[in-house]
Amino acid sequence: MKRSSMQSALIAAALLLSASLSHAVENKPGTPGETKAISGPDTTKKGTKATDAKSAAKVKLVDINSAGKSELKTLPGIGDADAERIIAGRPYLTKAHLVTHNVIPRALYESIKTVVIARQMQDPAAKAGKK
Repeated sequence: MKRSSMQSALIAAALLLSASLSHAVENKPGTPGETKAISGPDTTKKGTKATDAKSAAKVKLVDINSAGKSELKTLPGIGDADAERIIAGRPYLTKAHLVTHNVIPRALYESIKTVVIARQMQDPAAKAGKK
């Protein structure tokens, strides 16, 4: 009986630890791809999804790996100095690297993260090797 209660306590501790770690990963800002896990039933309406899709289609995404200084400056809160730091820090694997590599402050990143992307440039030599 003593062994059974110890095993139960260890299992409970492991479950709590894994639940808290998965919660921390879901809520950690700046994770690659900025994806969030679904934590419950989807309560959004179809009309809202359609509106969001239409507004997302209207927004022109800015690629932080290839945009020029003038295009970067069109982003809200990005000035000359920020644009120059973004260009100097290229290439970025994800848009979250703007914060993790201390290129821009987190608050500024939060305001632009929905309109920026980090496309990866393909090496022409790598394409030729795949043929």
